Amino acid sequence: MSKIWDLIVVGGGVNGMVSALLARERGLEVLLLEAHDSLGGGVRTKELTLPGFRHDLCSAIHPFGMSSPVLTSLRLEDEGLEWIQPPIPLAHPLLGEEAILLHRDIEKTARSLGPGGRQLYRRLFERFTKDWDKLQNQLLGPALRLPRFDALLPLALFGPCALTPASWIGPRLGRRGAALWAGLAGHSLLPLESAASSAVACVLGSLAHKVGWPMPKGGASRIADTLEQKLRKAGVEIQLGRFVRDTKRLPRHRALMLDMSAKQCLALLGDQLSGAKRRGLEGFRLGPGVFKLDYALSEPVPWLDPKVAQAGTVHIGGDFNAISRSEKAVWSDRISPEPFLLGVQPSLFDSTRSPQGKHTFWVYLHVPNAWPGDATELIESQMERYAPGFRDVVLASKCHSTSDFEAYNANFVGGDILGGANTLGQV
Repeated sequence: MSKIWDLIVVGGGVNGMVSALLARERGLEVLLLEAHDSLGGGVRTKELTLPGFRHDLCSAIHPFGMSSPVLTSLRLEDEGLEWIQPPIPLAHPLLGEEAILLHRDIEKTARSLGPGGRQLYRRLFERFTKDWDKLQNQLLGPALRLPRFDALLPLALFGPCALTPASWIGPRLGRRGAALWAGLAGHSLLPLESAASSAVACVLGSLAHKVGWPMPKGGASRIADTLEQKLRKAGVEIQLGRFVRDTKRLPRHRALMLDMSAKQCLALLGDQLSGAKRRGLEGFRLGPGVFKLDYALSEPVPWLDPKVAQAGTVHIGGDFNAISRSEKAVWSDRISPEPFLLGVQPSLFDSTRSPQGKHTFWVYLHVPNAWPGDATELIESQMERYAPGFRDVVLASKCHSTSDFEAYNANFVGGDILGGANTLGQV
């Protein structure tokens, strides 16, 4: 008689790997299936441009790697994972003045915002970081559940700020604080006028002050490699190159978990779902896509303000209004002529990413879902405004369009790396 698996996990991203590992540690027989030739999903690192230049294909900065209760409980550092903390988590350059620097220290960051935003910024993040351990246990769990008693007051203080549009909070932080808030909220891929667009700013700002914005030494793939080591040691069976198109052809199993987007789940399970569940998945709205460029550089990015080189992550897009226009345009199937860019410069802090004296840099912008164009010129023109001479230090580049992202990972439908619009209702 063929074996009956207790659990089959389809999809070898971080969520799938962690779920398989937790199930195995509880004594279940687990089979993990992954369509790609390696595990990792959004945490893979490859030589994309020139030999010796190692680029993160998707995610690069991982504050939850040092904060998430489940990831910290797995003690990945015992398996050799090493975190690197840039001196400054985030820099936000501005034209004609000093860049905004988000330091680990709340007071130092607040002072740099000027008198207009200092007091509110300090009050918000002193409160959030003090309560973060209680908040994250609630925020990272199922949305519809009763909170623990000790989380009631922290949630009551966090909720109103998180649910408020970024366009309301930003201007109350002064001109410099508003720009910083817009960049943080921009990670939501929502218009800044949307309800709950401040939630991501609250979370990412709190993590920057609480644990920093670290990167894994050697690249994001080290997270997947370390988890794979633990999976194999624990006895999880892993099968690569297994693209699942029909659940009826899977081995016998008692439970099935899909580490997949809503659209992928619908394609796989549509005829097995009740009418209400099927309609729910059919109505699931996709979010914007991304267009990304990876660069091999002859020297570091020549920022107008040299202090930007102390930060692992850089938000490039100017003041609040410019970032707001950029994010709103995407939802109207347009791209702003001065777009909001998100960049990472890992080789400044991790010498394993590039040959000696050379550097890697990646940058992306939000685009309409399934946008077919090439944003290279737009990105490089924007980079030249904040780092004159940027094009002169480029040795090679590799672009990733929305269709490239979907081809790389079927869950990134139309280049949507979040797996769906990050609206309050869908969350």
